Amino acid sequence: MIIYRETMSTEYYDVAIVGAGLSGIGAACHLQTKCPGKSYVILEGRNASGGTWDLFRYPGIRSDSDMHTLGYNFKPWREAKTIADGESILKYVRETAEENNIEEHIRYGHAVKKARWSTKQAAWTLEVESSEGTVYISCNFLLMCSGYYSYEKGYTPEFKGIENFEGQIVHPQKWSRDLNYRGKKIIVIGSGATAITLVPELAKKAERVTMLQRSPTYIFSRPDKDVTANWLRKLLPEKIAYAIVRWKYITLQQFFYRRARTQPEKVKDMLLETVRQELGNDYDIETHFTPRYDPWDQRLCLVPNGDLFEAIKSGKAEVVTDEIDTFTKNGILLKSGKELAADIIVTATGLNLLLLGGVEFSVDGKKVEFGQTYTYKGLMYSNVPNLVTTFGYINASWTLRADLTAEYACRLINYLDKMGLRQCTPRLRDEDRKMSARPFIENFSSGYIQRVLPLFPKQGDRYPWVNTQNYERDKKMLRQESLDDGVLVFDNPEPVVMKS
Repeated sequence: MIIYRETMSTEYYDVAIVGAGLSGIGAACHLQTKCPGKSYVILEGRNASGGTWDLFRYPGIRSDSDMHTLGYNFKPWREAKTIADGESILKYVRETAEENNIEEHIRYGHAVKKARWSTKQAAWTLEVESSEGTVYISCNFLLMCSGYYSYEKGYTPEFKGIENFEGQIVHPQKWSRDLNYRGKKIIVIGSGATAITLVPELAKKAERVTMLQRSPTYIFSRPDKDVTANWLRKLLPEKIAYAIVRWKYITLQQFFYRRARTQPEKVKDMLLETVRQELGNDYDIETHFTPRYDPWDQRLCLVPNGDLFEAIKSGKAEVVTDEIDTFTKNGILLKSGKELAADIIVTATGLNLLLLGGVEFSVDGKKVEFGQTYTYKGLMYSNVPNLVTTFGYINASWTLRADLTAEYACRLINYLDKMGLRQCTPRLRDEDRKMSARPFIENFSSGYIQRVLPLFPKQGDRYPWVNTQNYERDKKMLRQESLDDGVLVFDNPEPVVMKS
């Protein structure tokens, strides 16, 4: 039931979810199932659901994780392709919303700007920009599912002479579907997942595509279809087949990540050997495909069906490893002295990370500086009540942790009801105040993470002030361990109303 409060014409819901993408719609499904009596609203700043999968429209947009783990734990992935295109993923997300009647709870064009917590009211009041002006919505519990990057624009370094280039410059985050690249010479700046996705797709129509990278990324190839998964789906009930295949991919992901951390040289040799098998011994693997860091110091890039290697072997694509001196009238001049000609330059140079959707938070009138807080189990913040944030894995599929986070939030909400309380707040104990601070994300050197780490909460050197980035540990911590651990403080009962 929705209660309308008189103050500032504020609508009240038990739970507010910010973001109608993969995480937000998943959180709503978990909430409906596990907390069926709770009223909730989803606030989405854009005019469509789907988040990343609706925003990005560049050619070839696809998952860089298998869909058996990028998909929800409660909804089997039914398509034949395990590495799926963006349109199929968007369809899956919206289909989930439709099947669970989520759409009726979404407010589109509602961008949350401020969130103010009142201990007296045991409620967050959200200041929201909409087409009808500023509106106010309050809730007891707030789930932030707004992702981790700015939807306004992607990251582009300050390139010298960029104003001199007479062709077109486009960032993948702002790709226009009417961009004509047939028969054109294209430079794609970057070596991450976006660049590696774009190059083989653009090469199908372009005259030539050059992937210009300052340094290489680890790349591995695998088929976009899983024969075993498709066979099991025909043989077994859908949910059982999905569970088996999901377990397989989770196990493989964790095994490979542990191996990369404990035996980096062996994993490096294996990855480079697969590239050598694709491109041959005559190709300069050392220059163009051998990174300066160990595997999983940055995220590995997936090449489905070896499409990037096929584009290179066909002569329609090339990799150039060099640094940019300046943009010129006709392309890019490299520090080596070579000039690359281009009609179109694509700046696949990354994202601008944005903590909590850029929302300004305060607790009882005091602004929250999240860089000064400690993360509690990777999803809450010291001294910030009734706020859970979804931040997925960097070393596995995002949704694995999104599902766990939503389940944990539901546990908290139900526990508060059971105890007759309205507030749960992670509090630093006396001994916790002496702990050493560590970055929110450790052992990960990617620029898009390093640029904003000071704005993120810190980890401590002890449990539960940790962000494990480990699915098996998180599964136990978030699903099984007691909620009342002496660190998460439950209090603030409903005020007693005296009868006359």
